[in-house]
Amino acid sequence: MMSKDNECQDGACAIDYTKDTTVSNKTLAINKAYIIPIISLLFLVLGIGFDFFEVPFFRAPIPLIWFGVIYMLIGGPVLLKAVKLIVKGSIYNEFVLMSVATLGAFLIGSYEEGVAVMLFYVVGELFQESAVNKAKRSIEALLKVQVEEVTIIENELTFVKHPKDVKIGQIIRVKAGEKIALDGELISNDAILNTAALTGESVPKNSKKGEQVLAGMVNLTKVIEIKVTSKFEDTKLSKILKLVQEAVGKKAKTQLLISRLAKIYTPIVFWLAIALVIVPYFFLGDNYIFQVWLQRALIFLVISCPCALVISIPLGYFGGIGAASQNGILFKGSNYLDLITKVDTVVMDKTGTLTKGVFEVQEIVTSNIDKNLFLELVAVLESNSTHPIAQAIVNYVKIDNSKLKATAIEEISGYGMKGQIGEYEVLAGNSKLLQKFKIPFDEAIDSNDKTIVVVAINQLYAGYITISDTLKEDALKAIINLHKIPKIIEVVMLSGDKQAVVDTIANKLGIDKAIGDLLPEDKISEVEKLKAMGRTIAFIGDGINDAPVITIADVGMAMGGLGSDAAIETADVVIQTDQPSKIVTAIQIGNATNKIIWQNIWLALSVKILVLILGAWGMATMWEAVIADVGVALLAILNAVRIQKMKWN
Repeated sequence: MMSKDNECQDGACAIDYTKDTTVSNKTLAINKAYIIPIISLLFLVLGIGFDFFEVPFFRAPIPLIWFGVIYMLIGGPVLLKAVKLIVKGSIYNEFVLMSVATLGAFLIGSYEEGVAVMLFYVVGELFQESAVNKAKRSIEALLKVQVEEVTIIENELTFVKHPKDVKIGQIIRVKAGEKIALDGELISNDAILNTAALTGESVPKNSKKGEQVLAGMVNLTKVIEIKVTSKFEDTKLSKILKLVQEAVGKKAKTQLLISRLAKIYTPIVFWLAIALVIVPYFFLGDNYIFQVWLQRALIFLVISCPCALVISIPLGYFGGIGAASQNGILFKGSNYLDLITKVDTVVMDKTGTLTKGVFEVQEIVTSNIDKNLFLELVAVLESNSTHPIAQAIVNYVKIDNSKLKATAIEEISGYGMKGQIGEYEVLAGNSKLLQKFKIPFDEAIDSNDKTIVVVAINQLYAGYITISDTLKEDALKAIINLHKIPKIIEVVMLSGDKQAVVDTIANKLGIDKAIGDLLPEDKISEVEKLKAMGRTIAFIGDGINDAPVITIADVGMAMGGLGSDAAIETADVVIQTDQPSKIVTAIQIGNATNKIIWQNIWLALSVKILVLILGAWGMATMWEAVIADVGVALLAILNAVRIQKMKWN
């Protein structure tokens, strides 16, 4: 059996019993596809009954005609596909195996078995297709989130366009109940938005004027207007959907290994079946009965079909990706589902990962300078930065009417900002910034357990501003549950914030190791030290400065709801909900997927090897072969889709 998603892969193509197979009509198509197998099953049972009760009219050649018609009805597409593949030079595939085995059954007079094998094979394929569709449903739901039309306001007139045609800076109008088509800035006073499509969070979000809103969010209450800030292809939603579509194509090592083994395994069993017919002749002599050994070879062929492995393994990975997407987690490929099971050390950034990254000014302390001038100078400089701390200061001071302008602006990564504002040279950042420029200051401020922006004006220490950030609601739950995972030996926090702040948060959460005062390159060094110890690292961050560390980690994870594009594009796994507790969920889904896949591998191999041996020695009939092949495949499929029903912490 082979999925339509693997159509024309490895020299084989799926069989189409209905022409209507589009996504929108998929359920109808599958229902139509069951009609022929159901009719065939009824006539198969009827024929077996006629034969068993020796009904007078059911004598040669009627049984051959009766079962032959049923066989062609159900098996015609399989035979046709087998012939096409043989013409193309592809002999070793499931279609040829099934065709040879079932036609051979007719050749030795086992009509019922021949029809039964083909019937169960086709039904198994339909069940498998149904399972794949179920696994796909959550991903297909994502693909329907994008909006096809958007209302634009120009000169008090409204126009309807496709989102692709909307330019940055244009104003769009969104009615109550409509989805937002493009990322933008809310210019209405407020809005209540459903963010579930992006974050998985069911609680509506209250947004205020000036806040960022994202494509895919649903406007719940009233008409709102939004100033577009991203092109259609650059919206977070478009990037998410691209990640989902690309994820299916990236195969895990286990999946690739099984595919390679199947290519070797199929020709081996094909020739072993031929040998099973020919070789006994040279040992048994006059006791050799061709029909007996042909039947054994046919049974051998039926059971040897690697359907359960070839189908259930990719289906298992697909189910894992689907289960993750239902929980607001995007794996960029099935290979990362494997990698995350090997993680033994979880390293994470602080701001935006464990804390909300929503800062508020708490205290202003100045030294020999007017407080209002101090704040205005700092805010004018910080208005040139997108850092959350800088934005908190700008929002607090409100410099809309300021006549001051910053020039010669320099953003020093890991330190802060430098700029010239009129006659003032202003430095604003952490204490290391002042140390870098050899400006004396009160070093006692480093022991403060709040985030502090230290300021120097004209090479003299001028004061500081304290900023507060709050922990995310599920941060503590995330760390507690990470410690419960047996394979996780250490949870580490790395931050550019000062050590006193980092230590306070680490103590609150129970983090094993916390290092502060780090530049972006220092974070890379710390992760490389852990890797040199033989650790398998998962790093979680959200900012553009986290992108390099995400790249070198074994599994890079990004907070995708409001994280930077650089972090999201670099990461292997994206957490759409911005919830640190989803790190645990991602590991649990990876472990569950891996466990299910290996269960399927051992189930299929053990049953097949047993029945292959029994069949070769004449101790298994065609019926056992059918059960071992189709039955095991169905069990493997049911086991694979089980992940969709699982609950996670």
